[in-house]
Amino acid sequence: MDLVLTPEDIAFRDEVRAFLKENVTDDMRRAGALTAGFLDDPEVAIDFHKVLYEKGWVAPHWPKEYGGTGWTPVQRNIFENECARAGAPSYNGMARQFVGPMLMRYGSQEQKDFFLPRILKGEDHWCQGYSEPGSGSDLASLKTKAESDGDDYIVNGQKIWTTHAHKSNRIFALVRTSSEGKKQAGITFLLMEMETPGITVRPIIGNGGDHEFNEVFFDNVRTPKSGRVGEENQGWEIAKYLLEFERGGAPSAGKVRSRFRKLAAAAKKYCPDDPDMASRIAELGIDIDAMEMLEIKDLSERQMGGNPGPVSSLLKLRWSQIRQETTELMLDVVGADALRWAPERPLYEALQLPREEEELLSLGPRYMNYRAYTILGGTSEIQTTILAKTMLGL
Repeated sequence: MDLVLTPEDIAFRDEVRAFLKENVTDDMRRAGALTAGFLDDPEVAIDFHKVLYEKGWVAPHWPKEYGGTGWTPVQRNIFENECARAGAPSYNGMARQFVGPMLMRYGSQEQKDFFLPRILKGEDHWCQGYSEPGSGSDLASLKTKAESDGDDYIVNGQKIWTTHAHKSNRIFALVRTSSEGKKQAGITFLLMEMETPGITVRPIIGNGGDHEFNEVFFDNVRTPKSGRVGEENQGWEIAKYLLEFERGGAPSAGKVRSRFRKLAAAAKKYCPDDPDMASRIAELGIDIDAMEMLEIKDLSERQMGGNPGPVSSLLKLRWSQIRQETTELMLDVVGADALRWAPERPLYEALQLPREEEELLSLGPRYMNYRAYTILGGTSEIQTTILAKTMLGL
């Protein structure tokens, strides 16, 4: 794969830049800069999502037959980098990155016809019902139960760390439909509406002060079997497939590099003559370059519609670590100025200060929130175990 931009690629880059300049507003950029959590709020991102939909650019990684762009890996990389550079918000990545590809492979034709256009238009906001109290990284030990009752399931149980459940109208969840045999064999994959009676959402406030996570309780929730993806008791295969997209399906280099540019600018201001800090920043920059090359290689290999495979674990592992290193270095660079704290959330609504002062107030919460990166989406220990098994052929 040739990484030197062709004239066509340069023209494409210029087209993307012009589009972003016209459609990414100052309010969007400010909200992104002051969002210390992992995801952009849907109310901030939905307008840009709709503009992308009208342009036909809302799901570049999808096959053309389902509304994708047909871009090359280089074009996809250009697009992601330029979006990050412009501060463009991202709407409901769980739907575009996880639910869409999963339905394309495992969903019924009726499910594809109904859900995929709604994802493209931004009509549904999805959350993920995987983790449960007590199960930790042993996802297969989940206990949320779905009992058959005619054309419906009756669901009882609890999910935890459910990101944006309080802002979502749909959830994709793993439920137990059988206790016989191996624990992985009795799991079913269900799509449910969050407005269904019996579903209760309770907030979990992170140590950075942000409300992104939630507990979700299911109390005799009646949900139609038409929301089941695949066959009953065969959800584990689907769950593993989806996790590959969660861990390595979305390009991360652009967003990480955008944070790195801010780090380098801060170092120039706060400690321009510190050789140790310069060395640490250079090491981090090299790590980002290396991971971006791996990411582009992965994009190239998946151009024909394949899933990420085990490399998703490496991408998830290292991008999580690099994100944490970036926030740690930023605190070391800025020093005491990074210790200021504003309790109100979201910061982009609570603050009315000069931009530089506002962004200083986001550094501490972002550092605290990013400590979870090596846990959420699959812990670092799980990723290293997967990589070891792959390399050893176990």
